[in-house]
Amino acid sequence: MVGLIILGSTLFTNQPGIGQTITPSDVWQIVYQKLPDFPRENKYINKENGKVAENNTLATRLIRYHVYTKGRPPVYRLDWKLTLADYLGANEVMYDSSYPGNDTLRENPIEGDKAAIARLTRSQRNALVEVLVSIFNPNSQNTSAPRPNSTANPSTSTTPQPPQGGGAQLLK
Repeated sequence: MVGLIILGSTLFTNQPGIGQTITPSDVWQIVYQKLPDFPRENKYINKENGKVAENNTLATRLIRYHVYTKGRPPVYRLDWKLTLADYLGANEVMYDSSYPGNDTLRENPIEGDKAAIARLTRSQRNALVEVLVSIFNPNSQNTSAPRPNSTANPSTSTTPQPPQGGGAQLLK
């Protein structure tokens, strides 16, 4: 029994990222720390208590839309760019009924959020994507795509070769 406990604790302590796990509900604060000029859009009224929902921000809803509504992984730039394209009306249709905040706020924030994203410049949107990816994937090296192996084997020919005959005979 003691060996099992030691083994169990060793498994958890040696794994990277344990204790550093970030949940989507915590990320919005980090976004505003790194991008203080990112629009908050937190003027909406809570349905339950009638007060301004200050913690229900554009960043909160963007992250919830991306992760929970669309089910996109939060660690890839392309997926965040697809989400921003949704907000800009250039990708998938966004539905009022499933938009984050629709069920908790008196007014659905979808139109205001779309307008806020549309007001951002391309460089501001790119900075947002970089911040989001760096938060969810701290091991990312700020590379947009995997780089091909630059040390190609010089003996490998890149000239297309004609197909070898007799392949159909192997099917018999």
